[in-house]
Amino acid sequence: MLFSRKISCAERGSGGKSGALKAKRKSGRRPAASGRPPVVEVIILAGGLSSRMGRDKARLRLRGRTLLAWVRTAARATGWPVRVIRRDLVERCGPLGGVWTALRRSRAGRLVFLSCDMPFVTAELIRAVGTRKGRGVFVETAGGAGFPFALDRAAGGEVVEAALAARRFSLQLIAKDLRASRLKPSMADRDRLLNLNTPADHVEAARGAGLFLHGV
Repeated sequence: MLFSRKISCAERGSGGKSGALKAKRKSGRRPAASGRPPVVEVIILAGGLSSRMGRDKARLRLRGRTLLAWVRTAARATGWPVRVIRRDLVERCGPLGGVWTALRRSRAGRLVFLSCDMPFVTAELIRAVGTRKGRGVFVETAGGAGFPFALDRAAGGEVVEAALAARRFSLQLIAKDLRASRLKPSMADRDRLLNLNTPADHVEAARGAGLFLHGV
């Protein structure tokens, strides 16, 4: 399940050869000293271009902390190991570039994916996604399958590789190809799934942050 080198998805569309991705083995975290791979690992995707925001979303601040810090706090509260993907091995593919990078780097059997721009997400919701059975589990959002979502590493790797090779960069298609189950969030959790994609989203989040963010 791998490509021959670090390339951009734009290169792949201009005759880039799909095959095995032998990517660099740099990691956002050190492996466990015991050598035993974790069953579940939480992945925070922070390698996107942030083009609509106009600046690095991971570094945006909300109530004195970065968006990434808020997401990482919720992820760590699950008790599972957490990895931050800051640079995608396959570039300009939307979130699939980061998903692919995590699938290459992690040794866990199951990965739960978060975006760095969802500061209100809770550990309870992350755990609900990670422990639900199925090759893939996606939270049902107004736009369809969305974050957080979980993939079994073996099955997910095959599907994501095929999608990248075919230049199909949609999470909706990944969910469809995996026949993933959908987790319907509660009304309270729906409000916590806000992604901050634009400056207007950031302003709106700052106004309502007190309803969701408590402590460190």
